[in-house]
Amino acid sequence: MRFVELSSTAMMALLKDDLDQASAEAGVALTEFFVTDRAKWVWRYRVNQLSSDPGCAGWLTQVVVAEPEGAVVGYAGFHGPPDDAGMVELGYSVVPVHRRQGYARAILTALVRRAAAEARVRTLRATISPDNTASLATISGFGFVEVGERWDEEDGLELIFEVPA
Repeated sequence: MRFVELSSTAMMALLKDDLDQASAEAGVALTEFFVTDRAKWVWRYRVNQLSSDPGCAGWLTQVVVAEPEGAVVGYAGFHGPPDDAGMVELGYSVVPVHRRQGYARAILTALVRRAAAEARVRTLRATISPDNTASLATISGFGFVEVGERWDEEDGLELIFEVPA
């Protein structure tokens, strides 16, 4: 797995449905998956984060490329740098044609390793809709424990899972 950081310019191009410009900026071939309504919500949110705090760039959503074949299989990252309690929340999405091939687990493994390598991170969080059986299955075996639930304006009810980094 290789993670490719997206600049604000690339995300703005995605928000304008300009896959050619976004791909050129990112250095990888992005697909229609990156300009879906759901993806655009992510890019809009991340552009706003980068505008208010450019220092969070390395923690935000990135393009995921499977190696050695070079296929762009999704996007993943954290919702921001560690908070004052040392918690980071992860998120990922796999392109439908690449689902059920182990990419989500590989992405999750990479995100857990990234978090564990950072001394400031003490807790890793994942929030998942109770009816998202694929994501619930993906986090099983990683030591995540359900610690509560919350209502998300975008996603509705989410179960909150955490694991020590």
